[in-house]
Amino acid sequence: MKRLAVLLATWWGCGYFPVGPGTIGSLAAIAIAVLIHFYTGAGRVILLLLTLLLVLPAVWASGETARKYRLKDPGIVVIDEVLGQWVVLLGATALRPGSFVLGFILFRVFDIWKPWPVRNLESLPEGIGIVADDLAAGVYGALILYIGGALRIY
Repeated sequence: MKRLAVLLATWWGCGYFPVGPGTIGSLAAIAIAVLIHFYTGAGRVILLLLTLLLVLPAVWASGETARKYRLKDPGIVVIDEVLGQWVVLLGATALRPGSFVLGFILFRVFDIWKPWPVRNLESLPEGIGIVADDLAAGVYGALILYIGGALRIY
C-alpha cells in the first residue's frame, strides 16, 4: 500500500522531476485537462468529478508519503498541485487555450505566494494540510479566471 501511496502522491512519478516538481505536476494536470476537453467536450464536469473522486485518496497518499519520508510536505508530493490546478480550471467560463495558459499561471502564482488563509491551511495535520492549501490556492485562481472570462480578458 505504501508503494501505491507514493505512486499516487507523486502523480505517477511527476514528483521525481529534479527541477520544479510542483510545476511539472501542474503541467501534467493541464495536459490531462486538455485531453479530457478535446476528447469529451465536457472538460469542467469531468474535472470536477475527478477532483472530488481524488481528494480523499490524495489526502491519504500525501500523508503516507510524508510519513514514509519523515517530512511535513515532501517536494515529491504533487497530487495536491494536480487537484489545485483542476480547481482553477473549474473557474473558466470556457475551456480554450487562453484559459489553460492563464489558469496554469494563476495556480502557480497562488500556490507559491500562498495568500491568507492559504498558508494557514498548511498547518492542518498530515495529508489534509498538504492538499488543503493547494485546493484553496486553486479557489483563488478559479475566482480570478472566472472574472477574467466574464470580462472577456482571455
